Order: sequence, then C-alpha cells, then structure tokens
Amino acid sequence: MQTTSHILMIRPVRFGYNPETAVNNAFQQAPNEEAAVIQQKALVEFDGFVDLLRKNGVDVTVVQDTDTPHTPDSIFPNNWVSFHADGSIYLYPMFALNRRQERKPTVLEAIGKKFEVKTKHDLTGYENESGFLEGTGSMVLDRENKIAYACLSERTHPEVLQSFCEISGYRPVAFYALDQEGKPIYHTNVMMCVADKYVVICLDALPDPTEKELVRSVILASGKEILEIDLNQMNHFAGNMLQIANQDGEKLLVMSSQAFHSLHPAQVEKLSSYNRILHAPLDSIEANGGGSARCMMAEIHNPTLQ
Repeated sequence: MQTTSHILMIRPVRFGYNPETAVNNAFQQAPNEEAAVIQQKALVEFDGFVDLLRKNGVDVTVVQDTDTPHTPDSIFPNNWVSFHADGSIYLYPMFALNRRQERKPTVLEAIGKKFEVKTKHDLTGYENESGFLEGTGSMVLDRENKIAYACLSERTHPEVLQSFCEISGYRPVAFYALDQEGKPIYHTNVMMCVADKYVVICLDALPDPTEKELVRSVILASGKEILEIDLNQMNHFAGNMLQIANQDGEKLLVMSSQAFHSLHPAQVEKLSSYNRILHAPLDSIEANGGGSARCMMAEIHNPTLQ
C-alpha cells in the first residue's frame, strides 16, 4: 500500500540551524534568535504536530532524542532510515557529518518493540566514497508501482540510487531539478509528493524538456493524476506533503500551515476531493531546519508485532 497509519517522529532535544547542511539547502535561513529560543519554539511546533496526528487517528511512535551526540536535525528521521512492508529497513548515507550521528540505536530499538524487522540493508558504507542518498528525502517512492523518483544533487547520487533500487526492486526515475536561483534542489521531497491516486509536483523545476516529459509520462502511466504547483509554492514547502492514513483507513494529506496557505483555492478543492487535509504551523522548524512536515515523518510500513 502507498499509505500507512504508523509514523515515526523524533522529539528534539537541541534542534537548531545546522551550518553543515546549509551549504546546499537553500530553504534554511540564518538564525536571528538564540539557540534556546529556537529549540523551545521547535518543541512547541513538534508537540502540536504530534497531537494533531494522534487526534486524527494516526499511530505516532515518538522517540525522544538524546542530548549527546548533538544532532540538530534529528527531527527529520526520514533521511537516514526507511521502513518497508516486507519487514525490511534501509539505512542511508548522509551528506553532513553531524547528521550521520542521528542513526542512534534507541530509535531502532523502539521500532523493534512494535514492528517486525526481518532484514536490515545498510547503505551507509557509501559515505566513505562520498556517495549519498538521504532516504525518502532523496527519493519519493511510489510504493505500489515500485518507482523511486529522484532529483540528482550532492545528496542524491545515481550510483547509490541504483544500489537501493537493485536491492529493493524499485525502478529509478532520475532527473535534475533547479530552484528559482538556478541551484540544484537538495531533496526530491520538497518538490513532489506521491499519493495513492495523484502526484503533487513542481514540473517548472525541471529544466530539461526531455526529463520533464519522462517524469510526466511515468506518472501518468502509473495511473495517477498530476497536480502541479509552481516554484513559489514549492518555496513555501507545498511539495513537502505526505499522504498517510488513520487507523480507520481514512486517507489524510499532511503538510505545514505555510504550505497549505500557499495553495490556491482550486488546488485545495482538488486535493480535498481525494483526502482530508491536515496542516500544522511549523515556521521555526522550516526556517532553521530547511525541512517541513513530510521530512518530520518516517512512515512505518513494517508489519506490526502481534
């Protein structure tokens, strides 16, 4: 299935602006507040987001981050781990040195208490070769059709993408995408979202007409409708959405309030025809971390333990 009602989220301890990731994440903004203020605001946003999901019937496994080692981006777990319906998990090679420390045993131990973990595929050795693939940030997965969409960048290397696809049985669809400044988009999941019956995507970000047509044709061949957003909406994290389900099987499209308010009424109406929309204010997390709602949720497709 494309969606799940089980989500992993990491509650931050020392969240903040990360200079190591800012070198190629254009969504980050240099801080104008003290670290303690940023952490407190992030905590309020995080807890409010978790409450919203739980009140709408989503099973959220929250793991408290540890104070050491300092991992300022731990709030974005989907970059270093992904979970799959065959009981497998994948560990991914990360660009920033301090993000590699997010792979803490406490997180996988918490998962192992609730879900089956049959196989672990460790791709982190590619870090020694400066090859990176940051999970479902680098790849947007069509889980039903086994397609891995990926815009190539410093954080998404074709060799590692190919390795993931060979192991998992996914088909890679790789392309280049640029922002309004002509810079490579660092993660695919800020520009597209694959849901069960549709794909939200910023096709304006693809400069190559051949690649644009390839992506469009693959999406349509998979039986999904294309819902386009523009570059300005992408800059407000409108591409950083995730469709999940609640425990009654109702489909939910989750995004930040900034993303929601960037959408046109016709877009909201169209998306609402497919699923109910949930949004939460994540302004401080977005500004300092350069990621949004989708990045905060690592969806768990592994079978639950009986």
